[in-house]
Amino acid sequence: MLLASTDLETFRRHFQHHIMAPIGMLIIAVVLVAAFVLYWTTSTSNAVSVEQQAQITKLGLSTSADQLSYEQQVIGRWDQRPRRLAEQPASGTWYNAQVSAWASRMFKHDISFFVDAGNLPFYGYESGSSIGQPRLDRLATELKPMIASVRSQARARYPGGLSPATAPQSPTELTQQDTVYESYVTLVDGRPAAASAMLFGSGVSADAAEVPVIVSVRFLDGTFLREMAEWSMIDSPRYSRLPSVKSDEAMVPFVDGQGKTVGYIIWKPDLPGSRILKILGPMFAALVLVMVGVMGLLLRSLWRSGYGLASAMIDLSASEAQAQHLAFHDVLTGLPNRALFQDRLEQAMARARRGEHCAILVLDLDRFKQVNDTMGHTAGDMLIRQFAARLSKIVRGADTVARIGGDEFTILLSEIHDSKGVNRLCQRILASVREPFDLLGSKVYVGVSIGVALAPEAGTDRGDVMRKADIALYRAKSEGKDCYRIFTPTMDETIKLRSELELGLRHALDSQTELEVFYQPEVDAVSGKIVGLEALLRWQHPTRGTMLPQEFVSIAEDTGLISAIGEHVLAQACRVARNCPGLFIAVNLSPVQFRSTDLAARLIAITREARCDPCQIELEITESVLLDENVNARDILAALREAGFRIALDDFGTGYSSLSYLRDFKVDKIKIDRSFTQNLGHDAEANAIVASVVTLGHAMGLTVSAEGVENSAQRQLLSLAGCNELQGFLFARAMPESEILGFIANNADNPKLRGAA
Repeated sequence: MLLASTDLETFRRHFQHHIMAPIGMLIIAVVLVAAFVLYWTTSTSNAVSVEQQAQITKLGLSTSADQLSYEQQVIGRWDQRPRRLAEQPASGTWYNAQVSAWASRMFKHDISFFVDAGNLPFYGYESGSSIGQPRLDRLATELKPMIASVRSQARARYPGGLSPATAPQSPTELTQQDTVYESYVTLVDGRPAAASAMLFGSGVSADAAEVPVIVSVRFLDGTFLREMAEWSMIDSPRYSRLPSVKSDEAMVPFVDGQGKTVGYIIWKPDLPGSRILKILGPMFAALVLVMVGVMGLLLRSLWRSGYGLASAMIDLSASEAQAQHLAFHDVLTGLPNRALFQDRLEQAMARARRGEHCAILVLDLDRFKQVNDTMGHTAGDMLIRQFAARLSKIVRGADTVARIGGDEFTILLSEIHDSKGVNRLCQRILASVREPFDLLGSKVYVGVSIGVALAPEAGTDRGDVMRKADIALYRAKSEGKDCYRIFTPTMDETIKLRSELELGLRHALDSQTELEVFYQPEVDAVSGKIVGLEALLRWQHPTRGTMLPQEFVSIAEDTGLISAIGEHVLAQACRVARNCPGLFIAVNLSPVQFRSTDLAARLIAITREARCDPCQIELEITESVLLDENVNARDILAALREAGFRIALDDFGTGYSSLSYLRDFKVDKIKIDRSFTQNLGHDAEANAIVASVVTLGHAMGLTVSAEGVENSAQRQLLSLAGCNELQGFLFARAMPESEILGFIANNADNPKLRGAA
């Protein structure tokens, strides 16, 4: 017994020193490292977010005065001004109604008033009514340095007067070069404001000192801050004379035109790191507890004696049952897997041959990849589990819901009597999925596409019925997703047609005779001269005639032919570029092409083989390339820009691209989608969007182009908005290579294309 006690004590000390102590130290080290990484990650995320919000706020403040001048220019350069000034006396009602009140309604200017040649204020407008003379005098006195600066500039620049017909018209990003104005942010009535003073007229026709000055003020502490909060997603901004911030607030200084800090803009910053910490903190603590508990159980198991024979037999039986379950069930959801579903489907097909009706539903979650990419695979797994649970609650006990892989599910409905029951079930599934999913504390909305095949109507062969359900699913996806379609024979014909077009497209690629590249000119918005061409593919089908890209590009993308087609178009464009020095050639790239990591190398090789300067090639991409968050896409675009290619973002405004995407991917040009161009002059929202896009593009140093220009009114509005380049039927339609070179030669000496006047 004494020996046994000694051996037990020796074993205990050995166990504590060589097993318990190292494991305990390892657990502590892992917990400390993980806690540090979690804290550092969330803190860094908060800091980056606050800095980004501060930059956005500073940008909004710094550009407010320039934007006010840009808006005021519409009034100050109005050609009606000389005629109205000639009236004796000038009409105060006209000034207020047609100038000041219009500026208030159109641009939300809080105050507008005029100063005559003697620098005495007259005709003021504020908050919907005229301003009395005492207040006008106070405002003029407060903004006297700004008014004096305008007078001084006018006398220096136009000592003899300059008529509107001879005034230089070189545009800058916001105001035109001959506009005489002064603008900056300052305090007006003790409130932060953007103020601008400008000579009232499109040019100075007499002594510049005799021309009235229009003064506009927009306060930055009320409506402006609320609007800035909406477009920049800054929470609860406010103005304060003192840097009095709370613990959950951030601030940036408000600096006036003389560089003096006269207040602060304070807001509640969005702290994504803190939100993440609230989510992951409890999970991390729970994980630590679980890990400690598991290690404790492990140590306890090692400390205790081995299991008995009975326990071993029970564990063996449990393992066999679990293995049997895993062989026919999905691990993530617990639903039947593909093997079990195929077995039950085979049994259902046997019953269908005897006249029993059933239905097979194939389901595919919409936007699942976006959830995985943006929120992580943990959120994706949670979505799959919740979706599986909803399906299980909807179907009957005799039906089978299976997960056959990824976000693909199948449902086998047995003993159905007509398609009405199937329709009701599909509608219930769609309604259920449209309800938000709670993933990691966020509400996420997805959809589901459903393809249905009925047996025995669609057949009684298992493989054939599944194929037809997949065809119906494809139809549901192609018709907008988030819907269901029941297989009909015409769907099979559509698939066969796509197969025929695919074969024809492969033959066209091999023969190199049916695929022809057309070219449509792009012109300078001011001079009307041709500055580039866009390469547009046409398929001269032997039986269907000329086919546009939208009729076959999706087939090319689905079948992997798009890369070969895109490289064929680039090779043709390079040949034309050599014959058109000084012009760029725009070539469209499909998002599918960015799945190839060697895309940049292949495009560079094509230009070298064609002896074409990559600087002449402009590669047009769509917003889906940016939104896909593909690391390859970022590296490919960087390599292409380094090689000299220009990158243009096509159809801008129709997707979800943001400032961060434009900054991170560093494009050279944005092209305004034709849908906005067509609504110009008819839709105020379209006008505002175009003006905003142009302002945004110029602020980021980008070229701004507009597509779909079909009439002179659209051209004029786009030119006035500041677009750099225009493209559309007004200037020329797309034409083959045999015609485009002659067209360019015919217009080489013409400053404006025919129809562009």
